[in-house]
Amino acid sequence: MTRSVAILGSLVCGLAVAAACTASKPKSSGFVQGAGGDAASGTGNTTTTGTTSGLGGAWNPTGTGGTTSGTVCESPGGNADYDSDGYSEAQGDCNDCDPNVNPGAVEVGTDGSGGNPPADENCNGAVDEPFEPCDTGFSIGDTDATHAARAIDICATVAADDYGLVSANWVRANGGNTSPGASAGLLSGFGTNMPPRLGSRMVGISSGYARDAGDAGNCGSNSCTTIGPGTAPAGFPQDTPGCSGGTNINDDVGLELTLKAPTNATGFVYDFTFYSFEYPEWVCTTFNDQYIALVSPPPAGSINGNISFDSQSNPVSVNIAFFNVCSGCPLGTSDLVGTGFDGAWFDDAGATGWLQSQAPIGGGDQFTIRYAIWDTGDTAWDSTVLLDNFRWIANGGSVSVGTIPVPQ
Repeated sequence: MTRSVAILGSLVCGLAVAAACTASKPKSSGFVQGAGGDAASGTGNTTTTGTTSGLGGAWNPTGTGGTTSGTVCESPGGNADYDSDGYSEAQGDCNDCDPNVNPGAVEVGTDGSGGNPPADENCNGAVDEPFEPCDTGFSIGDTDATHAARAIDICATVAADDYGLVSANWVRANGGNTSPGASAGLLSGFGTNMPPRLGSRMVGISSGYARDAGDAGNCGSNSCTTIGPGTAPAGFPQDTPGCSGGTNINDDVGLELTLKAPTNATGFVYDFTFYSFEYPEWVCTTFNDQYIALVSPPPAGSINGNISFDSQSNPVSVNIAFFNVCSGCPLGTSDLVGTGFDGAWFDDAGATGWLQSQAPIGGGDQFTIRYAIWDTGDTAWDSTVLLDNFRWIANGGSVSVGTIPVPQ
């Protein structure tokens, strides 16, 4: 089935819908603020009763780490793992009284407020060291999937850090391996006003070409056929309530990462923005391209494993409530300038603006996340998503699946 242009007479732009989300805003350095440890009691396996304050973040032998009276842990060291975090002092645990401190933990930035002093959570001898991006020296056409992981700021690896990247692959929507060609790119920017959220590169994946109007080899049109017919993951394409979508997909491409969480992590969060030529002509039709972030094992609150959707459970497409970048929309057209979605290749298009999705994870758990995009119904009117600024949540609080606009 092919589509003919039929502009909808009435469209609603930028519905004011937001998803519930509890993530803390990260520091610009890339690590997440929060406390490492239990500030309430500070109870350890081997203890001496005292009247000093308990643990909060790093173990503090002077007793100033917590906020309420408790007991002070005394670990004799050696091969015993007294805090049951998987590491003994002989294995490099620099505080065997706090399960949030060990060589497999991620560093947590804190300003010392709330009785939680800065600590060396990852036991590397430095306290609250800033995150250093690892995505320099890449080209836009680099198809090494491990470089794509680094472009979205996943720098730690299990081999070197006991957490982080296990493996990376370019895939089709159903998880089968592929060579992405121009459907993917490690972008130094997108258009005039969209630099990476962190570091010097971000990942673009597209049902057309992941290139802007200034890049060599760009599509130059609203439609470029790439990989061809594909197979959607179970439960997709997902219909939007009131809009019956198509069932066949084309030009699907994805980045699949297998990750191991730090021992002190309770979740993760990443940033993305979705562009589509389907706006506004094809809102609520059988041709609505979709983007998903498919997590396995699926976390509680996900939809068939997908963690990126709005508070009405709408998948990421032109029908999502966050579609706020267009002529006359709340965020205007600044994000479109120079991208090709600004009228250079077709008379109109739109985008969501930067969003962030988060999901819970257990400390030390291994999981897979597949970022995937596809054309629905045909191979025309392409869409592109930008991915960046992946980070771990390690502030000790609970994490729920949710998507919101990136806090300003």
